[in-house]
Amino acid sequence: MPFEKQWLAFSDWAEKFGNMIYLKIFGQHIIVLDSANAAVEMLEKKSSIYSDRPVFPMGGELVGWKEGLVLMPYGDKFREHRRNFHRVLGNRAAVSVYHPIEEAETHKFLQRVLAKPADLNAYLRMTAGAIILRISHGYCIQEGGDPLVDLAGKVLDDFAQYTAVGTFMVDRIPALAYLPEWFPGAGFKRKARESRAELHDMFNQSFEFVKEQMAAGVARKSVASDLLERKTSTEEEHGIMWSAGVMFAGGTDTTVAANLAFFLAMTLYPEAQKKAQAEIDAVIGSDRLPTLADRESLPYVNALAKEVLRWHVVVPVVLRCSTVDDIHNGYYIPKGTLVASNVHRMLHDPLTYPDPTKFNPDRFLPGEGKSLQTDPRNMCFGFGRRICPGMHLADTSVWIMVAMSLAIFDISKVVENGVEIIPEIDPMSGAISHPKPFKCSIRARSAKATELIQQDPHY
Repeated sequence: MPFEKQWLAFSDWAEKFGNMIYLKIFGQHIIVLDSANAAVEMLEKKSSIYSDRPVFPMGGELVGWKEGLVLMPYGDKFREHRRNFHRVLGNRAAVSVYHPIEEAETHKFLQRVLAKPADLNAYLRMTAGAIILRISHGYCIQEGGDPLVDLAGKVLDDFAQYTAVGTFMVDRIPALAYLPEWFPGAGFKRKARESRAELHDMFNQSFEFVKEQMAAGVARKSVASDLLERKTSTEEEHGIMWSAGVMFAGGTDTTVAANLAFFLAMTLYPEAQKKAQAEIDAVIGSDRLPTLADRESLPYVNALAKEVLRWHVVVPVVLRCSTVDDIHNGYYIPKGTLVASNVHRMLHDPLTYPDPTKFNPDRFLPGEGKSLQTDPRNMCFGFGRRICPGMHLADTSVWIMVAMSLAIFDISKVVENGVEIIPEIDPMSGAISHPKPFKCSIRARSAKATELIQQDPHY
């Protein structure tokens, strides 16, 4: 089995062997699910036995991410953390409280990119961090570079590397975790120790900020402050620190990847960009920026945002682990079987999405004699009891980035020495997949657009 871009190999195998594939590698039983129906039958209808995570020796055990919801084993502690998320992010109505924050921080993003479009990637990361930190901890980032956002960037880059299957030999031979750090070939132990310290620094710094602000009576409303007001024990406080920290960590990198994919798609598919801009101009006009309240009035923009999530799959493979023996569709599945959901294949299955590599928002719009294609949000956020708890917030953050950017910017290919530079579509390997680095040209659509950007964003 390849250790990079497993989703491509899984997709090839699905063409030959079907949508449920069994493997056995080094004694490990593995089931690969390549269709949404197969995932629903197993991960949702039998969620009580398919909601555990496999052990990640490097990222989970040595670095410590198993303390967070993403890699936490299924059980009482997991359910407690899920409840923490559900209290504040459990539905669209709950998330609507944070719409002004998403809108204002995205407005600031427009200002930054207008001034320095070459720093698109850094500004997307800054914006995602600003939105999540304001919501999770009531923390407002420092303009021009924030130490907490910078630390988070390092921690999240490490997370993507440390949780990619097979990157480190210790993931293939877990007994190597017991080697002393000085032992030849055990350099991964030093990396894990350093990354563990950075992870705890990130969580502790952000959490102590909230506690200090609450003690001084000046804390902004946030997920952490809300949960702390309800806490009943020191142990519960530790869980709140991890819940709020994982919300910040988990929501930042995935949103950055999706928004980068949006800018890549607009660079490569100008006709989709023009359609969306025409709709915004007709419905919103040029005197204000779109807001999340406009969402239902912009069907093509909605379709375009959905297509971003389908076209570039941010989390291509999702891993689970069975907690008991099971008989599924006549097959015996022993306890401890690794279950890999190939979300990339599900969202690029030509039977569900004709011409799947093409960026085509029209596939989600009604038409005469045409059936709507499946909403990618039914798959890209996962399945069952481990579905992304922040999916409603992620969905609105991507949408407002799409709508505001299209209202204000023309996004196109870079021209160097008279030659158009065509970006390559090559998703990067990792637990969280970013587009391959690319260049694009970003300019204000008009003088009026520049005026709108320069207005002071408030919330």
